[in-house]
Amino acid sequence: MHRTIRRLAGCFTMGLAALGTASAKADNWPQWRGVANDGISPERNLPVQWNASENVAWRHPLPGPAGSTPVVWGDRIFLTTVDAEGNLLLMCISSEGKTLWQQTIDKGNQDVRGDEGNSASNSPVTDGTHVWAMVASGVLGCYTMDGEERWKFNVADRYGKLDIQFGMTSTPVLDQGKLFLQLIHGDGRDKTEEARVVCLDGLSGKEIWSRKRLTGATQENEHSYTSPIIYRDAERSYLVTHGGDYAIAYRLEDGEEIWRCGLNPHGASYHPTLRFVASPAAGEGMIIIPSAKNGPVVSLSADAKGEIEEQSKAILWRHDKGTPDVPSPLYHEGLVYLCRENGVLVCVDAKTGEIVYENRLFSDRYRASPVYADGKIYAVARTGVISVVRAGREFELLAQNEMGEQVSSSPVVANGRIYVRTFDALYAIGN
Repeated sequence: MHRTIRRLAGCFTMGLAALGTASAKADNWPQWRGVANDGISPERNLPVQWNASENVAWRHPLPGPAGSTPVVWGDRIFLTTVDAEGNLLLMCISSEGKTLWQQTIDKGNQDVRGDEGNSASNSPVTDGTHVWAMVASGVLGCYTMDGEERWKFNVADRYGKLDIQFGMTSTPVLDQGKLFLQLIHGDGRDKTEEARVVCLDGLSGKEIWSRKRLTGATQENEHSYTSPIIYRDAERSYLVTHGGDYAIAYRLEDGEEIWRCGLNPHGASYHPTLRFVASPAAGEGMIIIPSAKNGPVVSLSADAKGEIEEQSKAILWRHDKGTPDVPSPLYHEGLVYLCRENGVLVCVDAKTGEIVYENRLFSDRYRASPVYADGKIYAVARTGVISVVRAGREFELLAQNEMGEQVSSSPVVANGRIYVRTFDALYAIGN
C-alpha cells in the first residue's frame, strides 16, 4: 500500500555530475544513465515513430547479444558485447555506423538464465579521452579513444574472489577522474565480509580508497546487480550504492559512510531472496530507492544522515509495494516514473508520493530503464517494442515502435539521435 510520510521541504538545485574532464557536454551520453547519471537528455526534435527499417539512419550488426547500454562521445559509440567464440569485447563504432576498433577484455562468456543476460552486462563509461569497461568476470580495463590499452586487471585479484550467482554486472561510475565500484557479493552466510566499495584513479587504475560494506545481509540478498550513482546538488555530493538489503551513501573523498537506508528488515519477516537489480535515481533534493519483487520504493531526503529508521523524517514518502524490479526509476520536473517489470508505468508526485497515474504500456517483460528526452519518456519492452509517452501528469501514449529484435539494453539519446542496442545490432534512429 502507498503511504505518504511527509512532504519534501525546500528545493535543491541539481548539478551535472562532472566526469573525468570538465568538457563533458550535454549532447553526449558518457555513461549508463547519461551525463548526470539520471537518464535525462536535453536533445530536441527526436523522432516519435519508427520501426526496424523506417526513420533509421543505420543498423550495424553486432557479433553477439548483450544487455549493456552503449555510451556516446562525439562521433564515437562504445559498447561491450560477446562474440561467437565467447570473447568479451569492447567495441568502438562511428556515428556513421562503422566499426573503428575492438578490444578483447576477457574470455569465457557466461549466459544467465537463458535469454536474461550474459557476462557483457556492464556498460562502459567515457570522459572523451579514455573509455573504461568492466565485464561480469570482474576484469576492468582502461583504453584510449583509439583503442590502446592503458591498464587492465581483475578486481577479484585485488579484493577477493567474486561470489555472485550471475556475475559482477554492476557498471562503474566516473566522477572527476575517479572510478567508483560497488562489489556487492558474498557466500550467503552470516557474518561474512566480502562486499566492498572502491574508488580508483581513472588514469592509473590505482586504489584511492576501499571500504568494507557490512550490512548483515544473508542468502541471495548478499548479491546485487545494481550500479552506483552520484548524487550532487549545490550543497553536497556523494556516492550511492545499492544492495545487501541497504542503500548506503559514501563520501567521495574518502569513502566515509554518510547514511544507510534499509529495505529488507532483519528479523522474523526477513525476505531471503530480495536481491536488488534496479538502481537508485537522484531527484531534486531526494534519492528514489527501489527494491525488488513487488517490495517497497522509498524517497529519501538528500540531506539524510546515519541509520535511517522506517519512521525517520528523512523518509519523504514510501510505497510499501510496487517497486520496479529491474528498470531504474526516472525523475523529471517533480515527477517520478516507475516502469515495472510487467510494463505498467506508474507516475508519482515527487513531493507527496501520491500516484498521479498508473497505466500499462506494451504487455511484456521490461529490463531496460526508461529515459527522458524532448518532452517524452522512452520505455523499452524485452521483445523490442518501444513505447513513447508524453511526459507530464496526464498519461498519453504517443507511439509504440516495433524493432523486431530482442532488447534488454536501455535506450541512449545523443547528438540528435536515439541509439537502441538490440541483441542483434546497434540502431541509430533519426537523421
